Amino acid sequence: MTQNGVAVHSTENGASVSGEVVGRVLGTQAASPLSFWVGLEPGRVLQLDDVVVTRREVPGHGPVLVAGVVTGVEARHEGASFDSDVFLIADGALPAAVVECAEVRVTRVEPEVFVPPLPGSPVYRAQGDDRDQALYFDVMDRRIPMGLGRDGQPLYVNFDFLDGTRGAHVSISGVSGVATKTSFATFMLYSIFNSGVLEVEAANTKALIFSVKGEDLLFLDHANTRLDDAARRAYDRLRLPARPFGSVHVFAPPRPGDSNGVPHVSARTQGVSSFYWTLAEFCAQELLRFAFADADDERAQYSLLIGQVAARLQSWAQRADDAGAVTIRVPGQESAPTCRTFADLVDFIGDQLAAEETRTTWTGSPTPIGTVNAFLRRLRGAVRPLAPIIRGDLPPGLERTISTSDAQVSIVDLHNLPERAQRFVVGVVLRGEFARKESTGTARPLLFVVLDELNKYAPRDGDSPIKEILLDVAERGRSLGVILIGAQQTASEVERRIVANCAVRVVGRLDSAEAARSEYGWLPPAVRERATIARPGTMFVAQPEIPVPLAVTFPFPAWATRPSEAAAAPARTARGADPFAGLPGADDDIPPF
Repeated sequence: MTQNGVAVHSTENGASVSGEVVGRVLGTQAASPLSFWVGLEPGRVLQLDDVVVTRREVPGHGPVLVAGVVTGVEARHEGASFDSDVFLIADGALPAAVVECAEVRVTRVEPEVFVPPLPGSPVYRAQGDDRDQALYFDVMDRRIPMGLGRDGQPLYVNFDFLDGTRGAHVSISGVSGVATKTSFATFMLYSIFNSGVLEVEAANTKALIFSVKGEDLLFLDHANTRLDDAARRAYDRLRLPARPFGSVHVFAPPRPGDSNGVPHVSARTQGVSSFYWTLAEFCAQELLRFAFADADDERAQYSLLIGQVAARLQSWAQRADDAGAVTIRVPGQESAPTCRTFADLVDFIGDQLAAEETRTTWTGSPTPIGTVNAFLRRLRGAVRPLAPIIRGDLPPGLERTISTSDAQVSIVDLHNLPERAQRFVVGVVLRGEFARKESTGTARPLLFVVLDELNKYAPRDGDSPIKEILLDVAERGRSLGVILIGAQQTASEVERRIVANCAVRVVGRLDSAEAARSEYGWLPPAVRERATIARPGTMFVAQPEIPVPLAVTFPFPAWATRPSEAAAAPARTARGADPFAGLPGADDDIPPF
C-alpha cells in the first residue's frame, strides 16, 4: 500500500519498511552479520552505493533491522556450464535465466543483536527514516550536507568530527585537475558556513585558503554565470542557498618592480591587499629559518648555523625607519650598515661570515668553512624568490599584514611566487595564526585552513619548519579550534601522523598505482577500483561513524571557480573603511527617541 505517496510494506512481524522491495536475501551465498547477498526481483535494479534494509525477528529481542550499502553487483546466466553457452541461450536453444544479485556490506544493526539476515527475507530500498538509520544520520545532532548520494538524496558529515568535539581535520586525495579536490574543499566550507550548524558562531568563524593554482580561487564572492537550474535544484535538496561566499578578502604579493607595493594580480581589482614582511620583522621574529623550509635543509650540516644567525639578527638588528629597514649593530664593530632590501641583508651576512675575524662572532664557535659556504649558497639562492616579500624599501603605512579578521574567508594568493617563497609564506602565516589561537586560550571561534599540495609542505621523509607547524596543527589544532583541510595528489607521500589525525578522509579520482598503496586501506576493494574511473565531482567520503565510504556528488559551485565565470563584483566594504557606514545618520530618518 502507499502512505503519502511512499510505498510501505509490512513484514511478517507487522513492522513496516518504507521503499520498494528489490529482492530477497540469497540462500546460495552465506549471510553473516557483516555482509549478505541479495537476489533481485525481476525488473528491479540495484547499483553500487544504494542503501537497503531487511529485518529479522529474533526471539527475546523482537525485530532487528539490518541495513547496509551495496558494494558489488553481478549478473550471470543461471544454468550455463560453458562460456559458449551464452550463444545457445541467446538463440533460445538452451534454457537459462538471467540472474542479478548484489553484495551488501552491513552498516548498522539496530538493536545491536548481531545475527545474520535469514535467506528469503525481503530486502527493501531504504528511504526516509530507514535510510537515516542505515547511514547514522539519525544520531548526528549536528550535521552538514556534503552532497547527494546515488539516490539523489542528501548525504551528511557529522560536524562533531570536524569542529574538534570528537575529531577534526579533513584529508582529500586525488589526481590533479580531475579529482576536483579544491572544489570539494570550498564546497565543504560553504556548507559549514551556510547550513546553520554554526548557529551564532557563524559570523566569527573564519577560513584561511592558500591559493597556488592561478587566480581561480580569487572569485569566491562572485556568482558563477554557468550555474544552471539543475544545480540550483541540487542546492535546494541540500537546503543550501545557491549563492557565492558573502565575505572574502584576497591577499597577494607586491608586483615586481612596483615602488608602491601594488598587489600582483591581473583579473581581480577589488578587495585585494598586498602582503609582505619588513626586514625589521624578518629579524625580530627570527623568520630566517623559514627561508630554509625544504626538508633537505634540516638534514644538512648548516641547520644549526641557521638558528645561530637568526638569533644574532634578532639581537643586533634595529629598525632604521618607518619602512622597516634595519641597521645591524654588531658588538665590537664600529660600522653599522643599514639594509633596505633582502639582498642587502644577505650580502651583509655573507661578508660577515666570509671574514675570519667576524665569522666566530656570528657562529659562536669555530665552524667548518664548508658548512659556512653551504649555508651561504642556500641563503643567496633565496634572494630572488624572497626579495619581493621581504622588504624595507616600500612606503610606510601600507596595509601589508595577512589577517583573518577582515573577512570570513581570507585567500592568500601564492601562484605568482616561486616554490621557495610559497613555502616561506605558508610557514610564517600558519605559525602566526597558530600562535594567535594559542594566545586566546579558547577553541572558539574556529579557524579552517585549506592547504593544497600538502605532500609538498609535509612530506613523509625529512623535517622542516613548516612540517613541524602542520604536525602541531594536526595533533593540537583540535583543542585550539584550528581545523586543517588538506589536499594532495598522493596521500602516500604525506607525513603519516597528519593523515592519521584526519577524522574525515576523502578521495576523488585516483591513479591506479596510488590506489593500491596501503594508505588507502580504508577503501573497500570495489571502491578502490571505482576511484580510478571516478568522474569529476564524485568523491568517496569516509567518516568514523559510518563503516563504509559514501559516494558523494557535490553540486556545481554557485561561486566563480575561474575569472571567466565571474559575474559582476558585489558591493563590498573596502579594508579600513568606516565600519559604521550605512547606519542612520544626520541625513537619515530621525531615531524614535
